[in-house]
Amino acid sequence: MIDRGHHPIEPWRLRETRLQLDKLAQSESLFALSNGHIGLRGNLDEGEPYAIPGTYLNSFYEQRPLPYAEAGYGYPESGQTLVDVTNGKLIRLLVDDSPFDIRYGYLSHHERTLDFRTGLLERDVDWTSPGGKRIRVRSRRMVSLTQRAVAAIEYIVEPIDQPARFVIQSELVANETQPKLSDDPRVAAVLDNPLKPVSHDGGENGIVLIHRTTRSRQLMAAAMVHEVDTSARYALDRDVRENWARSTVICQLQPGETLRVVKYLAYGWSSLRTETAIRDQVAAALASARFSGWDGLTKQQTEFLDDFWDGADVEVHGHPELQQAVRFALFHVLQAGARAERRAIPSKGLTGAGYDGHTFWDTEGFVLPVLNYTMPGAAADALRWRHSILEQAKERAGVLGLRGAAFPWRTIRGQECSGYWPAGTAAFHINADIAEAVMRYHISTGDDEFLEEIGLELLVETARLWMSLGHHDRHGRWHLPGVTGPDEYSAVADDNVFTNLMAARNLRAAAAVAVAHPAKARELGVDREEEAGWRDAAAAVHIPYDEELGVHPQSEGFTGYAEWDFEAYKGKYPLMLHAPYFQLYRKQVIKQADLMLATYWCGDAFTAEEKARNFDYYERLTVRDSSLSACVQAVMAAEVGHLDLAYDYAYEAALIDMRNLHHNTGDGLHMASLAGAWTALVAGFGGLRERDGGLCFDPALPQGMSRLVFSIRWRGARLKVDITELEVNYTVHDGTDCSVSFMHAGEQVSVTPESPLRRPLGKRTPLLPRPSQPPGREPRSALAQNGLGG
Repeated sequence: MIDRGHHPIEPWRLRETRLQLDKLAQSESLFALSNGHIGLRGNLDEGEPYAIPGTYLNSFYEQRPLPYAEAGYGYPESGQTLVDVTNGKLIRLLVDDSPFDIRYGYLSHHERTLDFRTGLLERDVDWTSPGGKRIRVRSRRMVSLTQRAVAAIEYIVEPIDQPARFVIQSELVANETQPKLSDDPRVAAVLDNPLKPVSHDGGENGIVLIHRTTRSRQLMAAAMVHEVDTSARYALDRDVRENWARSTVICQLQPGETLRVVKYLAYGWSSLRTETAIRDQVAAALASARFSGWDGLTKQQTEFLDDFWDGADVEVHGHPELQQAVRFALFHVLQAGARAERRAIPSKGLTGAGYDGHTFWDTEGFVLPVLNYTMPGAAADALRWRHSILEQAKERAGVLGLRGAAFPWRTIRGQECSGYWPAGTAAFHINADIAEAVMRYHISTGDDEFLEEIGLELLVETARLWMSLGHHDRHGRWHLPGVTGPDEYSAVADDNVFTNLMAARNLRAAAAVAVAHPAKARELGVDREEEAGWRDAAAAVHIPYDEELGVHPQSEGFTGYAEWDFEAYKGKYPLMLHAPYFQLYRKQVIKQADLMLATYWCGDAFTAEEKARNFDYYERLTVRDSSLSACVQAVMAAEVGHLDLAYDYAYEAALIDMRNLHHNTGDGLHMASLAGAWTALVAGFGGLRERDGGLCFDPALPQGMSRLVFSIRWRGARLKVDITELEVNYTVHDGTDCSVSFMHAGEQVSVTPESPLRRPLGKRTPLLPRPSQPPGREPRSALAQNGLGG
């Protein structure tokens, strides 16, 4: 992990006070900038040294064959891998005849800061060249949240104690060499020279390089233009080739003089538009950026973020590191979705090419719930992307012999890219996760037009899949055999509780929305008989229960499996890298929260006693080899009264990347876990739930957290929840005529701008003692990490 001593704990920024060359991959991910369309890894301006030189465009990919030792009918034939596109971050510097490279000369100061309120990555360097010339380099980098196609860099150099000649080489470079960092299957495939040159040109109004991928046939353009500001005489030169372009600024400076170069970048891509259209698009983006200027772009960025934080901030009193981490998490979740605009939100965002840049169920299950309450427009756009790939999902269902839509387990553009069907195709719960995301968005926004436009069709086609997957037995119970739930260490099981409950919710929602929108439902071919069939299946869904143990088996028969030998594998995590899947599938060992996720999302299907017993049982089996687990365990630990354990899991979810807890942050950040940090705090300690189409809170704070304050957006209003050790205060701080009604600890209440609400904070007592975890998988103590004891 990165040394905390070189990353001060500060509430609104992540600051690196010393460069650690052995941690470059992690820091490149941590300091990545994105707007959901463009992603720039936090590489050094000069490009070297680097771990992964990443520049990404959302959904810009290349196809590659998926090899099988023994192929079968319905296996996906090709995969999709996110492409590292033309790098525009590069600004190389020559001081007299010495290249600026922090590995040479003498580096007396190096600091980088990611500011969550301005959206800028700032760098400040004091360096002495091997030739003895001491200089200062300052840069600020941004990816615009308001101008989707634009990124910009401000680069300033000055001599400190003697004159020096500076040569700045600002570049566009395509097809950079990609290192292979490990054999971990979660790391992306390496593509060699994926960009084929199409055209290149340049002049005073900008340089443009256009490339195309070979198999996916996608066209992309990268463009740059510069502004130079100095009191000294300078010369400017340009050189443009197929795979690289360079603008060179040469200047002789005296101590006290500076050379400032502002680099504007524009990116665009399409699989449909012509070369001319793409060139004109990036040229227009460059012109718009220059019109705004550096100061205008930074002002727009700050205003955008001010508005975001006003409805999204989470204040954690009593744990400064957790406070920093949750704002870091929210900032990156915002960056992942802000301007994705009907493109997928990958599991790593655009911070790295881990998992090949694929989107999984993480988006609907973990990221969209946060965006619903903080930036609902981005959540709607992500669901519109799902709707845009509906035809491919229907085709996939047909290949599998099913009706409706079978959404891909992992994809970039809609085709299934999972070559391992037990953990991929069989994980049909992604359909219900999408349906649930549709209903969550509608509940939190009241956006009926969205439901009519795309929501109902998504609900209908996902419901049809369940009806062709499930069946009624001779006793009338409805079953879903041979599926994989969220826990990927238990594949192809019968009646997975999470999947069954979520499928039933999907079916009920489809029936209810079809009744509410009859004309649209008839357009989709839904009749009363089909609606009745959905309701009948949902009412008869089989939910396994072990009467002897008093718990729900994760899937039918799970509690009868042999126990996993945890002691034999102590310290060998993740288990998938040390044990055959065949062994994992037939034992009681759990990769990630599965039944616990069912008790969270489908809480009304369990009694309080069942939740407590289930949590106690499954906590001892869950090894958290997935980054999706800790946040869910935090929520349920808090609900059943283990507030200290919930605090530990919230800490783990929030610090997963800042402390590199899964040892793969270098491949990109874990967006679902970062979103889960918000969930752990707001749903865990704030008790936020959606029940019967309404909003509910049941707050409780752990020892060591003196106060928790958060805001959410709810149907056009911004509701602020302020929880202290004694009471909770609710206020509305958006508009003068809005009212928010919700349940507080079972009591129906309302809040208006003129009438805030105050209630005493109740006590929460666990029904059972705090459970243990598998050996070696106990979460770090949030209190101990905060210096407050064990």
